[in-house]
Amino acid sequence: MAATNPKDVFSFSTFDPSKFSESFRDFAEKGAAQSKEAFAKMKAATEEASKTVETTVQSAQAGSVELGLKAIDALRTNADMSLSHMEALLGVKSVAELVELQTSFFRKQAEVTIEQAKAMQEAAKKVAETVTKPGKEAVEKVVSSFKPA
Repeated sequence: MAATNPKDVFSFSTFDPSKFSESFRDFAEKGAAQSKEAFAKMKAATEEASKTVETTVQSAQAGSVELGLKAIDALRTNADMSLSHMEALLGVKSVAELVELQTSFFRKQAEVTIEQAKAMQEAAKKVAETVTKPGKEAVEKVVSSFKPA
């Protein structure tokens, strides 16, 4: 039976602390670099999202003002037409003239209402496109960044 040296049984001759600390330092440096890169990307994305939201809100405000002005214009037109009609009714001299005046007023009112509805629809469509444009562009930018090169 060969005698074994107790010192050999408990020795860590294969463990080199200097190599461990170098590996740990490399690992820590790579982790720090990746964290900085991820933070920079997140910061850029957050700033881009803030700009997108700001642009969207500004577009929505401008659009709501435009729609409001169109609605006021329609109300003004309708009120003017109604007042003019009331004035014309005060000068009616016969039932036939009353019927003709009423028929003409209703026809004109229907035409104007259709024109106003079309104008409001076009304005609403334009506002919706303007409001959604920054968001669509942001989404397209994000999606294109994930596409393989």
